[in-house]
Order: sequence, then structure tokens, then C-alpha cells
Amino acid sequence: MQTTFTDEQLQDPAIQRSNEILRNCVHCGFCTATCPTYQVLGDELDSPRGRIYLIKDMLENERVPDEKTVKHIDRCLSCLACMTTCPSGVHYMHLVDHAREYIEANYKRPLTDRVLRWVLAQILPYPMRFRWALIGARLGRPFRFLMPDARLRAMLEMAPKHIPSVSRNDDPQSFAPGGERKMRVALMTGCAQKALNTDINDATIRLLTRLGCEVVIADGAGCCGALTHHMGKVQDSHMAATANIRAWKREMDGDGLDAIVINTSGCGTTVKDYGHMFRNDPLAEDAARVSAIAMDVSELLIQLDLSAGENKNLTVAYHAACSLQHGQKIKSYPKDLLKHAGFTVVEPADSHLCCGSAGTYNLMQPEISGQLKQRKVRTLEAKQPDIIAAGNIGCMMQIGSGTQLPIVHTVELLDWATGGPKPPALQRTADPVPVLR
Repeated sequence: MQTTFTDEQLQDPAIQRSNEILRNCVHCGFCTATCPTYQVLGDELDSPRGRIYLIKDMLENERVPDEKTVKHIDRCLSCLACMTTCPSGVHYMHLVDHAREYIEANYKRPLTDRVLRWVLAQILPYPMRFRWALIGARLGRPFRFLMPDARLRAMLEMAPKHIPSVSRNDDPQSFAPGGERKMRVALMTGCAQKALNTDINDATIRLLTRLGCEVVIADGAGCCGALTHHMGKVQDSHMAATANIRAWKREMDGDGLDAIVINTSGCGTTVKDYGHMFRNDPLAEDAARVSAIAMDVSELLIQLDLSAGENKNLTVAYHAACSLQHGQKIKSYPKDLLKHAGFTVVEPADSHLCCGSAGTYNLMQPEISGQLKQRKVRTLEAKQPDIIAAGNIGCMMQIGSGTQLPIVHTVELLDWATGGPKPPALQRTADPVPVLR
């Protein structure tokens, strides 16, 4: 694609990067075949190719974003299926992130939009605030029909039936390996996950220590910054990321780390991009060091001596989170691990398509998100599984709200298969959160 940025514009590192990306695009349209919003809406401007044209025009002309451009950029899930499909290597993620940052800085949204986005940015990345919000949502759910805005109704409907107790395993500390230490790793405990489902981190700690890892919960680490990053709120996202980089640097420079383990794939995609996010920052070197050892939990488990399990006579429908299969290019590891542990693994049709969760997307674009959820649930249930497994809390909440089948994190099944407790989601009532030290 030909671009016409001036030499002066190209002095801006963000413009320079977007120019590189735009020039790689050859207008082929392969991306439209795998774009969920294009599949649902059928509008060229709701495809990656269409959005690329809008972004190019907006950035080149340095114009104030108009309502039309903002609408179509906001409808993007950032599922990154287009990056998997693209034969030219167009790094759409960095381009759309730049567009969102530009829009946030130059476009005045309607008051209701500004308030909703501010509320989400002030609540979701903070586990205790989020807990109180979930409790409030549960109380307000019976009155959701009174809400004039579909987004407010979606927020009330988000609250799970069971809000777990705080797990003290998420506090800064170190968990010793069960036998000889093979690795020392930091576990990212996240933010929303700590409020929505404490079973995931608990199972991860049990599994990793059982396999010979010392697991460290670093003091000062928290939200990865993805939720605000995808809203274009750079200051907020970089503040969260900076806290993580500094917390993990202390561990790396102290007793050392072999890996930073992430069990929420949306966070993993962002942490692995810290090197790019901070490339022009004084923290650039430290950010690159962090990104270099960041791993999805399945990447680490595939390296460890996970014992083969007997046939469990359970069929698991594996949902491939977009941030894992497209963002991190990890496709086979979770399935291979589940099969190795003794589960029968099946995949739904069109497994490359998003479930509609996408961070805050299901709250800000509930209609499109709902259509994607229905399609995903339908294809999963068509496989007639006993259990659905995924590697991302957002996907688990989204799919779980549309099916009666139990949905669990991949590590919960692997923990169970190697001697841990049965996942609470597979039981009628959830057990109290076990403290591991």
C-alpha cells in the first residue's frame, strides 16, 4: 500500500511504525475471510482491510476522527485472526493500537461513552473494586430491564452466580517445589481473574510446584494493562505495565527467573509486547527482558515432565482463545497436554473465530458479542463434550454464560489429572479456596 506521510510526520515513532505496517498491506482481502465482525455484519469497513483504509486516511491527514471511523475501529475485537491469515505479514495489532491511542487523544466521545469507559478503566483492573462491582451487579440484575442502554444491561448480566472468596495464594510470596527444583518462575496472578475465578491460579501453583517449579508471586505485580491499552488509554496501561516490569526485574536481578508464567492468554499477548510498547522509554531494556521470558502456561508445561495419564473417559471441547492462537501463535500445546493427560479432545467448527469476549468488547459491543457467543456455543455443543476447556478467563465467562456445560481452565484439568482436586466447576458446589502455605 502506498503511503504519503511527510518526513516531519515520520519523526514520530508511532507514525513510523504504522507506516511500515501500512506499506506491507497489498489489499488482497484474505483477512476478510477470517474476520468475525465482517462475517457478522458484512460491511467492508468492519473488516481489517476496511479499517486499514480508515486508519491510513485518519493518520496521514492528521484529521480529527469522525464518528464513522470511530464506530468501525471500536467494532474491532482485536482477535488478530487477520494476522494469522495475512500472507504479507501485516502487523495489524500495532496499527489498530496506534489508531485507538490517536482516537482517545483526538476524539470527544458522547458523555455516556466517556463515563462507561472511565468506569471500566477504574474498576476492571483492580480486583477488590471489581469484586464490589460484581456484588452490586448481582443485586441490580433483577432490574436490568429498566436499563435504557444495552451496555449497562450487559454489565449487570456479567456477574457470575458464584463470586469466590479472596485467595491468599495470590498474595506476594514463594511456593516451594514438591521435590528437586527444576525452575524458578514468576506467576502473573492478573486482575479480573482474581475476582472472577480463584481456582485457576490455585491449580496453576499446585501443578507447577508438583512438576518441580518454585513459583513466585512478585510483590507489586498486577494488571498487565491490556484492558486500558485496548481503549487507547496509554497512560493507564503503561502505568500498570511499568509496575509489572519493575516487580519482575527485582526477581530477575535477585534470585533469578527462568520464566514469567501467564495463565490468561489475553494478558500473555500484552506482556510479550512490552518490548514494543516501551521501545522508546527509559524502561526499554527491562521491558524487553520481561517480554523475552514471558510464557503462556502451556508453553512452560510442554517443557516439563508431565506424566502420561490413563484414559479419563471424558470428552473435552477445547476452545482456542484468540489471544493464544492468533496473538501468541500457540495452537497445539494445550490440546497436546490434555491428550497426554488422558482426555479425549475435540475442537468446534470454525475454531479460529472469536467467541466475542475480547476484553471489554462484550460490555461495550453487546449485540455483536452476543451473536458471536451464540455461534461459538452452538459449535462447541455440537461436539457433545462433557467439559469445555479454555486458556483465558474472558472466554470462560463469555462461553459459560451461554451454556450449561461446565467450563474450566486447561490447567485445572491438568492439575486434576496429575493428583490435584477435581475442578470446583465440575462439582455441584464450589469448595472453599484452599490456602497452599
